[in-house]
Amino acid sequence: MKLLTYIHEGKQAVGVLDPAGELIIPISALGLGYASMNDLIAGAGAEELARLRGAASASPPGAIAFEDTLKAAPIPQPLQDVICLGLNYLDHVSESSKFKDIGATQPPTHAIYFSKRVSEAVPDGGEIISHMELDEQLDYEVELAAIIGKDARNVPASAAGEYIFGYTIINDVSSRALQARHKQFYFGKSLDGFTPMGPWIVTADEFAFPPSLAVSSFVNGELRQSSSTEHMLFGLPHIIAELSSGMTLRAGTIIATGTPAGVGMGFEPPKFLRRGDVVECVIEGIGRLRNTVV
Repeated sequence: MKLLTYIHEGKQAVGVLDPAGELIIPISALGLGYASMNDLIAGAGAEELARLRGAASASPPGAIAFEDTLKAAPIPQPLQDVICLGLNYLDHVSESSKFKDIGATQPPTHAIYFSKRVSEAVPDGGEIISHMELDEQLDYEVELAAIIGKDARNVPASAAGEYIFGYTIINDVSSRALQARHKQFYFGKSLDGFTPMGPWIVTADEFAFPPSLAVSSFVNGELRQSSSTEHMLFGLPHIIAELSSGMTLRAGTIIATGTPAGVGMGFEPPKFLRRGDVVECVIEGIGRLRNTVV
């Protein structure tokens, strides 16, 4: 089931997409009063989610044409900073070693966590603000993002899948010079417009757990990244068990699971983004996230 946030007649709302991708069924048309995706994730139970799945196939009265809406990121304003994994693919560790201030020469023995501040996520079709006045080393990173569906604390790895609401795509846009200058990830990954997300959330029941999905990215049609989530050094069972052992992961928490090789800084010479570039992030079973640098 694909859940999305959209704008229709000037109002932002949450809906479910029909299998053909042509109609949106507003959750309000089903009598569900959740005002945002965050509210839906935290409040909807199994029975309400089943109603949404049924409505997606039945296209009940109140459905609107997808083409008549404007896109929003599935979670436009995350409740908290996005939790990110650094250097979570072996081939990305190797390419990052070229940038000594932000990379590593050996794979990490423990997961590397950092956070990404998001004032407002950029939707599919939206614009990536380049901030060229701050840094011309603008980079892209396609990542599978997992969304926690219920508060998680002290979750064993064997039960981690029970806490996943669904998945989406994140482009972890990064300012490499800022990362190197400040010797940490936060500032260089948290500028306004640096979190494209979407195009929707696909609910966890659509995938085996942990998911094994093809991951790729393109810049102006050129394939840059091509890998699979099965190559993560630290998978979702480990991530959720480790993080929840010391802190509560609230419903709606977004975890970006890292990126494979092929980012701009990994090329010789580097292929950093420029204004006008079109970046497409693709994950099997979810879809395509397309954004333009401005």
